[in-house]
Amino acid sequence: MWRRPRSARLASIGAVGADALAWTFIDQMKPTTSALALASTEIDLSPIQPGQQIVYKWRGHPLFVRRRTPAEIAAAKAVDVASLPDPLAYNQNLADSAPATDANRAIKPEWLVLIGVCTHLGCTPTVSTPQIPEGEYGGWLCHCHGSMYDTAGRIRKGPAPRNLEVPPYSFLSDTRIKVG
Repeated sequence: MWRRPRSARLASIGAVGADALAWTFIDQMKPTTSALALASTEIDLSPIQPGQQIVYKWRGHPLFVRRRTPAEIAAAKAVDVASLPDPLAYNQNLADSAPATDANRAIKPEWLVLIGVCTHLGCTPTVSTPQIPEGEYGGWLCHCHGSMYDTAGRIRKGPAPRNLEVPPYSFLSDTRIKVG
């Protein structure tokens, strides 16, 4: 009766052991259920009034949800993209090369959804309101270093290199969105 050499049997046992170890290592890298729960969130838009912004938390960052007024929408649409410091939309719902037009920054013109992190050093910009104007463009002002964003979340002045990011989101109904 023929038997495998001892080294071949040891190699087979070692391969099975390595496979089990690799499976355990890879399996532990899967996200936990709590991490998966943070991956998306649903937001009720009905309490937000025109001209108002509400800040939510998404993936550990502030999420700005702003209901823009007709005047804010008109001001954002009037901006020539060629005059912007950053001509790209940074909308995760669109291609990376999409221009920073107002239409490419908001799925529905009335609603603007942004990740509220300044693209300069990660501070949280302050929203501009008629009662408390912030910056020169009616959008947001980052007090850390003076970056100013317009009513579409596009950088207009200051050291920030990029526009505020638009997260992946979709409308579930006229008054409800799902982010993530």
